[in-house]
Amino acid sequence: YLPSEILAAFLLAQLEAREEIQTRRTEIWQCYASEIRDWADAQGVGLPQIPEHCSHPAHLFYMILPSERSRARLIEHLAAEGILGVFHYQSLHLSEMGRKFGGRPGQCPVSERVSDRLLRLPLYCGLTEAEQADVIERVLSFNTD
Repeated sequence: YLPSEILAAFLLAQLEAREEIQTRRTEIWQCYASEIRDWADAQGVGLPQIPEHCSHPAHLFYMILPSERSRARLIEHLAAEGILGVFHYQSLHLSEMGRKFGGRPGQCPVSERVSDRLLRLPLYCGLTEAEQADVIERVLSFNTD
């Protein structure tokens, strides 16, 4: 695969701004982590755990809700304010290809439980502080019960 010249130009610009982009993404990630932590603890919501000896790329910020139902309700709750909260992780053994190779429900119970409850919050370099504050405010106003 060879990218077109226009895609290569976009990539070059992003590579040149890598430090700025990564700094902003990390700020957004850390803000979510600090602002949502107490709410998450009270609501039984799991947040990313980064061991002290590790670093992370601030690629995404996820929450693991107590149930699939609570995840669906939070997605609706966010959507009512125009906020896109998404899930994207599917257990590979349950994907179309995984099923072709014999994957079936129950083979990987931890993966299945997590994939049913995982929700990503908006995280991109252009997310403004005001937009992130809106996301956080909406999350904090949600009750998982």
